[in-house]
Amino acid sequence: MGKHLVAAGGLIDTDPDAAFEHAKYAKAKASRVPIVREALGLVAYHSGKWAEALTELRAVRRMTRSDAHIAIIADCERALGRAERALDLAKEVDTGRLSKDVQIELKIVTAGARRDLGQLDAAVVSLQGEDLDARKREPWSARLFYAYADNLLAAGRRDEAVSWFLHAAEADDDDLTDAAERAAELGQAEGE
Repeated sequence: MGKHLVAAGGLIDTDPDAAFEHAKYAKAKASRVPIVREALGLVAYHSGKWAEALTELRAVRRMTRSDAHIAIIADCERALGRAERALDLAKEVDTGRLSKDVQIELKIVTAGARRDLGQLDAAVVSLQGEDLDARKREPWSARLFYAYADNLLAAGRRDEAVSWFLHAAEADDDDLTDAAERAAELGQAEGE
């Protein structure tokens, strides 16, 4: 079972389908072990298998009584077209008990759910707060700044969006986003 979990982790970026099969095999051998269910849920999520990810991560939540994956669970709800359910999950959880990175991810998912519902201004506002500071460089800064810029753009606030895409690019040491390209595209479009 352990070898299959290791294989799933090693293949998740290069061959998500094979990673999923390894994780499913591990679950077949040890379905009552939370880490096995967690691995399958995370592999399913990264493979775009939203319903499977939701099933497994809900099980982990029940088994461990932990909200460590609440942002991913909410994002699965969004991906399945249930933005309201994603917002309900965000409301029911005690965010003060979540790690900071999970709090930020949940804010990003919540903003996405609001945007899915056409609540563009609410999406922008939901990302605002003390963590949205262009001078900060936390592990989640690039993703938060990017989400903020993207929602500003959706709300028709183009100039502010360009500025925040640039902030995201500056904070993105690991090239996790295409913030620099987005800012450049918007800058070129403005010059036309």
